[in-house]
Amino acid sequence: MQPTQNNKSAIVIIGILFFVFGFVTWLNGPLITYVKLAFGLDTDSKAFMVTTAFYMAYFFLALPSSWILQKTGMKKGMGLALMVMAVGTFLFGQFATDRNYSMSLVGLFVIGSGLSLLQTASNPYISIIGPIETAARRISIVGICNKVAGILSPIVLSAFVLKGVDQLEQKVASASGAEAKNAILNEFAAKVYTPYLVMSIILIMVALWVMKSSLPEIKSSESNKEAPVVGNAKQKSSIFHFPHLWLGAICIFVYVGVEVMAGDAIGTYGKGFHIPTDQTKYFTSYTLAAMLVGYIIGLIAIPKYASQEAALKYSAVLGILFTIGAFFTHGYISVAFVAALGLANALMWPAIFPMAIKGLGKFTEKGSALLIMGIAGGAIIPKIFASLKDHYNFQLVFFALMIPCYLYILYFAMKGYKAGQVKIPAGLGALEQI
Repeated sequence: MQPTQNNKSAIVIIGILFFVFGFVTWLNGPLITYVKLAFGLDTDSKAFMVTTAFYMAYFFLALPSSWILQKTGMKKGMGLALMVMAVGTFLFGQFATDRNYSMSLVGLFVIGSGLSLLQTASNPYISIIGPIETAARRISIVGICNKVAGILSPIVLSAFVLKGVDQLEQKVASASGAEAKNAILNEFAAKVYTPYLVMSIILIMVALWVMKSSLPEIKSSESNKEAPVVGNAKQKSSIFHFPHLWLGAICIFVYVGVEVMAGDAIGTYGKGFHIPTDQTKYFTSYTLAAMLVGYIIGLIAIPKYASQEAALKYSAVLGILFTIGAFFTHGYISVAFVAALGLANALMWPAIFPMAIKGLGKFTEKGSALLIMGIAGGAIIPKIFASLKDHYNFQLVFFALMIPCYLYILYFAMKGYKAGQVKIPAGLGALEQI
């Protein structure tokens, strides 16, 4: 499919959607700080239920999302997703104000459910609206919107909710009794209500705009066909005939795990060096700023100077090097290496997703749903970190979790994406999947 003016308009609309879900997603980092204080949680592991509840929604809702999209089409599906997110943001704001942690997590799960539907639609959409070989470049464009939102969201939440949090922690610690302590925490918890109510209203407005927009409907079965079948290659009748897809789903799992570790867990990592909360609450923005730089590099370099596959390989190597740097340094320098992982991670999603769904044809929605399920890595890997750091050195735990993930990403970049593919004889095309 060649780029057209209509396609350019679609990229603008999808870019706005990426900004929206980037803003909502990257609130989780400062939210970990918020819930630990507001709900009086005594361990980081309990506070990291924020990421667990949010990202596990992708695992449970991705496949149902593909079925919904087959019924509604991608455009209406995106509008529906935004409505679900609006419900989730309202629920979280209400129950967090009431200091009901369990129901607040339900609200985050609902937000994640809406995002699961939105990403199951928007990621393959941006991948197949043009040539699949240049999908990483288009994803980099909308990814810039996502990461700009990610830089802004922790700053906004910190300004409205976490302002003066160090003094508040001291005030809570010195409270004369349970009643005085609860009064302070009730006032603090209520600060989240207005920002989340405003987000809910904005999400509803964007949903209505998307459904009435000129966003073209795309049939993935026609836009993402596999190469012509030759010789004795078997006809593919299910997603189980695409091994590169399954290896890609694992790659998404470990990638999102390391992305959330670098983005949402960086504040907790910094606290391990006794850096004040008034500083650590902004650390997520630093990681996202590094990711923004990476997306800009991808926009310039792919495919002119480097292929998607090469970009993924170099990114994995960079991730390994930065993780080693974080392990062998301390304090702000170590935190800087963790933030720099944003640069290493930036081009991974834009490369992995199109590499994994290439040639799926009529199975694109189901394949995309499988990849979106892999986002559950953001629920599991950071939670393991939060649990183990209470018993072992946090830098060692960070290192032990991150290095295997980057090594697998390197494997996928070099060999995994070619699984089940053979060269077609000269003159017959590029690759045939068997």
